[in-house]
Amino acid sequence: MATRLNPYLSFGDEARQAMEFYQGIFGGELRMSTFGEVGSPEPGIADNIMHAQLATENGFTLMASDTPPGMSRTIGDNITVSLSGDDGDLLRGYWERLSDGGTVMVPLEKQVWGDEFGACVDRFGIPWMVNISQSQP
Repeated sequence: MATRLNPYLSFGDEARQAMEFYQGIFGGELRMSTFGEVGSPEPGIADNIMHAQLATENGFTLMASDTPPGMSRTIGDNITVSLSGDDGDLLRGYWERLSDGGTVMVPLEKQVWGDEFGACVDRFGIPWMVNISQSQP
């Protein structure tokens, strides 16, 4: 897998509808996971989208999620830059430099879905997510 940089969109509770809309425009394969599928105990959000990814034949990748309770979302700043791939050394290096002097929101560490993931806001106020895919057995 190559390392990819793409936008990550945050929605209130309409990520499913939005991503289906974008798929209708751009085509491609749409994969979605709900909070319930990853075992979230939070009541009322089991059917909301924890992660969606649209990969198109033209090379576009668009990711999105619904914002869970307790996290803020403001129209106009509800987009994050996402770095993802399986080159752990490369992505950890990016993470170290992006988070240096910034604010770490989620430390880069193994998550319930099996990948390493971290979220930060860099020193210039730009939000970033880094996901390091783990090799499948």
